[in-house]
Amino acid sequence: MKKTLTIITMLLFLAVAVSPSLAARGRGMGPGGPGGGGCIDPTVLKELNLTAEQKAKISALREARLKEVKPLHDKLFSLKGDLRLLWLEKNPDREKIAAKRKEIRGLRDQLQDKRDAYFLEVLNVLTPEQKESFRAACPGGGHGPEMWHGRDYGHGPGGPGMRGDW
Repeated sequence: MKKTLTIITMLLFLAVAVSPSLAARGRGMGPGGPGGGGCIDPTVLKELNLTAEQKAKISALREARLKEVKPLHDKLFSLKGDLRLLWLEKNPDREKIAAKRKEIRGLRDQLQDKRDAYFLEVLNVLTPEQKESFRAACPGGGHGPEMWHGRDYGHGPGGPGMRGDW
């Protein structure tokens, strides 16, 4: 009973400690959030002089993507909590930890695949001139989503867990 209470207290403390940083990152609306981020955000897209039809298509793509990745983000969050609990055990089991990390990597790969597909779908909505402007406006010269966003999606500095999974 005491062990369970300690674990719950630690998890609550962790949630309270992490919440302000997630809120400050604007989860879902800016770089690092699942809904916006990088160069496919309203600021950069505004510079492309999109037609109303293009705006509607990109908005629909974004909304569809958010609905599609939400369960994956939720699962990833849960798996990370499970991993923390494995590490908190009195005698952490190496195989269980390795298996959980493998599962987390698999989910991150799925999110990366969906992110790449989203970028390609958005690019297909743009005219050739808009694509050039888009690439010019993004860091790294537009060599794929990682370069456009200026980060490596969850493996570098910038925030916990689901960094860049937009």
